[in-house]
Amino acid sequence: MKSAFRMASLALACGIFGISGVFAFALPAHAQSPSGVWLTGDHDAHVRIAGCGGGICGTIVWLKDPIDRQTGKPAVDEHNPDPGKRSRPLLGVRVMYAMRPRGAGRWTGQFYNADDGKTYEGNLVVLGPDSVKAEGCLIGICMGETWQRVQSTARPAHRGTKAHGKT
Repeated sequence: MKSAFRMASLALACGIFGISGVFAFALPAHAQSPSGVWLTGDHDAHVRIAGCGGGICGTIVWLKDPIDRQTGKPAVDEHNPDPGKRSRPLLGVRVMYAMRPRGAGRWTGQFYNADDGKTYEGNLVVLGPDSVKAEGCLIGICMGETWQRVQSTARPAHRGTKAHGKT
């Protein structure tokens, strides 16, 4: 699960950090809602963005590689600074939190990077109805990646099965 979390590595290497619900605040009429499920820039994770505590938060809800290849078990939050959280599965980990509105289509808060166990200041910027920019910041310089909205999380029907219902 490198994409959603490798941005902090870019921050350290380059000096720049680059990573549905009802909102408790009103969005301006012209602002798009970031509520929904988003595919990260490297296509290795889905993050569900939803309202929380008067702002928005993001939680990992899908991983391209949910099983750790070395252990054969679910990928865990092994770099968490809290030893008690290092064995928790990455699925369900909140990676974006305390995001508050900062203008039309822009939120500011924090991103958790499971690759290094650190938390970074960051922004979420709505680029359009189906894309957002998740950006992390280090010493006031921000960089990020574009996430695409996942249109459906439903699995397609298997071949050979009939759909039930009206025809």
